[in-house]
Amino acid sequence: MVNQRLALVRKTLKLTQREFAEKISVATGFVASMEIGDRKVNPRIMKLVSAVFNVNLNWLETGEGEMFYTDTEKEIEEIISLYKRLNPFFKKFIIRQLYELIEFK
Repeated sequence: MVNQRLALVRKTLKLTQREFAEKISVATGFVASMEIGDRKVNPRIMKLVSAVFNVNLNWLETGEGEMFYTDTEKEIEEIISLYKRLNPFFKKFIIRQLYELIEFK
């Protein structure tokens, strides 16, 4: 469950609930409530925990994969996120450029 994984992240990082809460700018009681399941861990908190602590968002949501991103995974996720925001013309342009870079070697 997400609340248990949230607690596991905090414990793995050796942070108190207070320290963890301060780093994501929420109240200590809010963290405690999420960890014991009294409050739902909403998507905004999951994204915040992912960004602040380099936690793999997929792992946090589903339990699948590694707890923390590797640098490469984080870069790929960022590239995909940016690519999705482009208009179709620029998406095609990016793909053509990538193929040209691969063939250039």
